[in-house]
Amino acid sequence: MAPGAHAVLLIDQAGWHLSAALVVPETSTLLPLPSKCPELKPVENIWQFMRDNWLSNRIFKSYDDILDHCCFAWNRLIDQPWRIMSIGLRRWAHG
Repeated sequence: MAPGAHAVLLIDQAGWHLSAALVVPETSTLLPLPSKCPELKPVENIWQFMRDNWLSNRIFKSYDDILDHCCFAWNRLIDQPWRIMSIGLRRWAHG
C-alpha cells in the first residue's frame, strides 16, 4: 500500500474475518458484507458458472476423480480471463 493510503477491505462474515483476535492496521478498515447476499460477492458467479458448465450432473468413482475433474474445470476457466471478468461483472452496479 502506498504511504499515507487507507485500504477498505470488503469481507464476508466468516468467523475468522471478524475474530476479536484479528489485528487490523490503522491504515485499513474492514467492511463486512451483509450475510446471505451472494449477489454482492462476484466470486459466487464463478462457482455457479463452474457448476453449470463443468461440475454438475456427474458421478465420480473416487475422491481422486473429483479432484482431477475440479482441477480440469479450474484450469479451463483460468485459461479464459475474459470469461472470468464477464462472469464476475455486476452490470447493475455500474448504473
